[in-house]
Amino acid sequence: MTGVVVTGGGGGIGAALARRFAADGARVVVADLDGDKAAEVAAEVGGTAFAGDVASLDGVTKLIESARATLGEIDVFCANAGIAPFGGAESGEEVWARTWDVNVMSHVRAANLLLPAWLERGQGHFIATVSAAGLLTSLGSAPYSVTKHGALAFAEWLSATYRHRGLTVQAICPQGVRTAMLESTGTAGRLLMGASAIEPEQVADALFAAMEDKRFLVLPHPEVAGYYAARATETDRWLGGMNKLQRKVEEAVGEL
Repeated sequence: MTGVVVTGGGGGIGAALARRFAADGARVVVADLDGDKAAEVAAEVGGTAFAGDVASLDGVTKLIESARATLGEIDVFCANAGIAPFGGAESGEEVWARTWDVNVMSHVRAANLLLPAWLERGQGHFIATVSAAGLLTSLGSAPYSVTKHGALAFAEWLSATYRHRGLTVQAICPQGVRTAMLESTGTAGRLLMGASAIEPEQVADALFAAMEDKRFLVLPHPEVAGYYAARATETDRWLGGMNKLQRKVEEAVGEL
């Protein structure tokens, strides 16, 4: 029976992933900073809860050790926990540092602890919830945009380096998803992503469809592929379009 760890599993995409893996017969460790939410989801899926913060090496180490004690071995690690603070270059050092730790370094630290056993077995599965922000950008939050690019870069590096040794790596890159994170973005988020926002369960379904052929990019919003191509091949035009959206956001917020 597959052993799965889901960080940020207490709600949103993480909870949907935990439910989907459990429905597929996996044993699931649901990890979340909010222990009560982790316990609630774990009870629902017949899994095990872990309350802790993956923003530090100590927190990630405790999670991996606890999950191994429960599962015996971790077959799939879903690096799903993430934060999206508002702000640009003016965001404080502590904001940039914590966003980097949660959105990028938690992935790096987990992979560092998981890789020796996975490479010895010749099998392992690392899933990163990156968001379309990692392929494109995220207006309104420079720390989120920059760190999600970092998360994507690390996932790409893992795949390029270890796929011939049995490691499967996938990056989930949705646009708006109806979660507490989207709600926290307020008017700007609703303007940019509200109309196309999907349910967390649709993200989980997209992942399982991509798992069938081990596709690296998981795009719950298929149109993101076109935006990604335009960003690469018509960069100035794409940036102009994003700036136009930025001006629309500023106008909308200014009218409130």
